[in-house]
Amino acid sequence: MDNIYLIMLIALAGLAIADLVVGVSNDAVNFLNSAIGSKAVTFRTIMIVASIGIAFGALSSSGMMEVARKGIFMPEKFYFDEIMIIFMAVMITDILLLDFFNSIGLPTSTTVSIVFELLGAAVCMSLIKISNNNDNILQLGEYINGDKATEIIVGILLSVVIAFTVGAIVQFISRYLLSFNFQKKPSWVAAFFGGVSITSIAYFIIIKGLKGADILPATFSAWASNNLWQFLAANFIVWSLISFLVISAFKTNIYKIIIILGTFALAMAFAGNDLVNFIGVPIAALNSYESWVASGVPASEFSMEGLAAKVPTQPLLLLLAGVIMVLTLWFSEKARRVVKTSVDLSRQDEVKERFKPNWLSQYLVRGVKYINIGVSKILPDTAKRSIEKRFAVPTAKRIIEKDAPAFDMVRAAVNLIVASVLISIATGMKLPLSTTYVTFMVAMGTSLADKAWGSDSAVYRVAGVINVVGGWFMTAITAFISAAILAYLIYQFGAVALAILLLAALFFIIRNFVKGKKKATELKEEMNFKKAESSSLIGVIEESSNNVATVMKRGTKLLSYSIENLGKQDLSGLKKGQKQAYKLSDEMEDLGNHVFIYMRNPDETQEGASRFYLLVQDILQDIVQSLTLISNKSYKHVKNGHKGLKYNQIKGLKQVEEKLSALFEKVRVEFSNNTLENLPSIIDEKQAFLDYIGLEIEKQIQRTKEGDSSPRNNSLYFSILLECKDLVESTTELLEHYYLENDKAKKADLL
Repeated sequence: MDNIYLIMLIALAGLAIADLVVGVSNDAVNFLNSAIGSKAVTFRTIMIVASIGIAFGALSSSGMMEVARKGIFMPEKFYFDEIMIIFMAVMITDILLLDFFNSIGLPTSTTVSIVFELLGAAVCMSLIKISNNNDNILQLGEYINGDKATEIIVGILLSVVIAFTVGAIVQFISRYLLSFNFQKKPSWVAAFFGGVSITSIAYFIIIKGLKGADILPATFSAWASNNLWQFLAANFIVWSLISFLVISAFKTNIYKIIIILGTFALAMAFAGNDLVNFIGVPIAALNSYESWVASGVPASEFSMEGLAAKVPTQPLLLLLAGVIMVLTLWFSEKARRVVKTSVDLSRQDEVKERFKPNWLSQYLVRGVKYINIGVSKILPDTAKRSIEKRFAVPTAKRIIEKDAPAFDMVRAAVNLIVASVLISIATGMKLPLSTTYVTFMVAMGTSLADKAWGSDSAVYRVAGVINVVGGWFMTAITAFISAAILAYLIYQFGAVALAILLLAALFFIIRNFVKGKKKATELKEEMNFKKAESSSLIGVIEESSNNVATVMKRGTKLLSYSIENLGKQDLSGLKKGQKQAYKLSDEMEDLGNHVFIYMRNPDETQEGASRFYLLVQDILQDIVQSLTLISNKSYKHVKNGHKGLKYNQIKGLKQVEEKLSALFEKVRVEFSNNTLENLPSIIDEKQAFLDYIGLEIEKQIQRTKEGDSSPRNNSLYFSILLECKDLVESTTELLEHYYLENDKAKKADLL
């Protein structure tokens, strides 16, 4: 029986590795968001800096998370066998919970998840002990550290509000002083900003990042803490002078340096402090196991009061954990999806909005608009004009540049500075704080102050923030309940429950990994749609040809899938087809919205290209709309339980679908190769195709007169045939425009 604990320890080691992977995937947003969003440096440089920060932080970490040992529960009240059940329940729950959030691309707090998992599992075991001992439930307070749990909850609420508010205020002041033309400001202004920024980051590194580490002399760290204002003043003077020298003599962009240092600092602090969220529990379990083995006392009688003592750091384990974290950072697709959510919600320009508006976001946006109107009436006209001038975004060509930054370097720097300072202050006051909450809410506050949430995007962005914040609180509730249930199952059913739960965890992780790969593939497929950047007509023709080929390819699959599953009366298949149709429709709508962004380009030679681009997108949307209608009508027909189409009807639709697919394939080949030479011969097939569809319609009219089919079948059959007719007409109209404009553009080039 004693071997079960060795097996549990080995399982905890494996779970720790898995937890590191999913944890880094979640927390990467904390330190990558600002650098990636601003594109201040290359992605490779960002990753190298973050990797060094993670490795440095892991090696400088001086201790394990005490909350895993004594912060949530009283260890002396539990025996070794009970502690191991708590630790197993916590780790299994933690992996599944974090992996779920990563899979849907939402950042959550590893600190909150581990704390509430410990609380849930400990409460469960405490209630079991109380029940077995016939004690009063009011004695639960003797087992659980209720004050600590309350402190953590209050800390969460405060951090969300304070981070958002402070981020918005500091960004508003910074933007007002620097404006969006910050690169044209005098050198001393940038040097002053650099001095303040680097001083804040230096304070963060020393107070938060290297807290308790042996790298810096203890006397220096103590002096910095005890003489804070002197430390800050000296740093400000030194860094301001260095910044001025770097800007004036070496012509270096100080904002890039701030972003690099800030990314390093947050990555280091993440590894040095949040590392314990992933391996704190397994390390505590290892120390518990070693103490129990040395005692010779039965597991059910060995008191765990020894957990109250500090556990020494094991450098080899920290080094191994750091290596795993760095590798995960480089290779995790989930980490990039989580970062993308945060970047998109704070993007300065238009983006495909991921979240749908809800009633709360609508009321909040409406309320803020009323407040804004009231403030505008109070402010003097001179103040309003000054603010509008400072916050005016230059209408440069960057709005259509490929891979344009989501926001500028001033906002990225403010994100890093404010997050660093808030985390440092909370650490100095010994307040519980989630780095995820702080960094995310600071980014949301700065984006609001920067007017990134305009009237066209605010309701979507606010809905996104509500979803993320709501997910955080759901993390706490889900973590508590899930860990409690798992602890009870392991206690009640022992090794059998443990084996099943471990297999279930492995299954879900593998399944989510496979789904993640599939999502990554789908994302790449979405990226096949190319947004126009060229200002010339011939350039737009070449760039948009890829979009036509993509619509033809995906349209062929969607049409074939709809007709095939309609014939089979396969509701599940039709539902999947409907989802793909909506997905394609959303992507085309996003591409259509880009037309109006493209039109903002001040290039006077672009007028003909803009007109052509608008026309092409309109026709492509018509094609996608017809495909979506066919999918929807087929799905609703089967879902409502109507009679299936007759054999002759299915046969007729299948023949039409095959002809349409052949047409789409010819078009796809032409546009994929970007030749467009054979378009006239394809256009010439239009009338024969329309005549064929007309003949099918006549056949069905005769069947209807003979009473050979139901009204519902007739309606569906005619609808699909008419949409196929629209598909032919829209496709050939598209080809005609491409051929004529391409021919015109080539002749213009020759002249």
